[in-house]
Amino acid sequence: MAIWPGKAPDQPAVSKPESVHNEATDASAGSVRNWTAVTDVSQPTITVYAPQGRNTGVAAVVFPGGGYQVLAIDLEGTEICDWLTSRGVTCVLLKYRVPDSGPTWKEHQRYYPKVQTALQDAQRALGLVRQHAAQWQVDPHKVGVIGFSAGGHLVAAVSTHFAQRTYAPVDAADALSCRPDFAIAIYPGHLWAHEDEDPATRNDTDLGLRPDIQVRPDTPPTFLLQAENDDEDGVQQSLAYYVALQKAGVPTEMHLYAQGGHAFGLRTPALPIGHWPALVEQWLHTIGMLGAEQSR
Repeated sequence: MAIWPGKAPDQPAVSKPESVHNEATDASAGSVRNWTAVTDVSQPTITVYAPQGRNTGVAAVVFPGGGYQVLAIDLEGTEICDWLTSRGVTCVLLKYRVPDSGPTWKEHQRYYPKVQTALQDAQRALGLVRQHAAQWQVDPHKVGVIGFSAGGHLVAAVSTHFAQRTYAPVDAADALSCRPDFAIAIYPGHLWAHEDEDPATRNDTDLGLRPDIQVRPDTPPTFLLQAENDDEDGVQQSLAYYVALQKAGVPTEMHLYAQGGHAFGLRTPALPIGHWPALVEQWLHTIGMLGAEQSR
């Protein structure tokens, strides 16, 4: 379903139609990963995936990555939904606006849009899930987010920008909370304050966070996971966010692994990091999200 009743706010003139194409990426784990990319999204949507066989009442809004340029819609989207729905979780896959909808790289330079339209779409999606909670048999107090790479940055953005909408409210859904009840960021990017600096001179031990992410004490409980050999978004991304979360007293669990590279999704079963879904499930039990089931 379209998340905006009309034209999305702050939407620039559309120069290209939305398109879907296949990509192949050499993975540091030694294989080539094929994935489906969606780009030039001007009409964001959510797709709801119902739990398979049982319903825990938990819902997760899924943010695929893609550097705020494209969306890895299968690798970090539909495949994630297949996993979570098999565990009784309602999945809401957000196809948010790209390109240039969040901090990204353009012409080898860091680019910050005047308005982060991906954040607007994320806030709107959370409100819509709570508005449809009864219809979708979701507990409105158990609605979280999970994101990958740039989608991990979007997890942090929506986890720290929920006191007010970043757009003018359009209907009743925008009167509902857009604060996630839990947040899962897998190999997040665009978080470390010093990633743009020259590697030869920067201080890699300074784990400052980018100024667009201001962690607050009521930021939701957060799960972080990254590989130390991630050469796309270095491990400092998770470390910087972890330090900020800890300083604010936010319950946080972080897992770092030696191998895994970047953009592995659920496709590294042979590596230790490939067991991360079980860690997420255990963590969701620990924070009280997963537990008693309800019949559908």
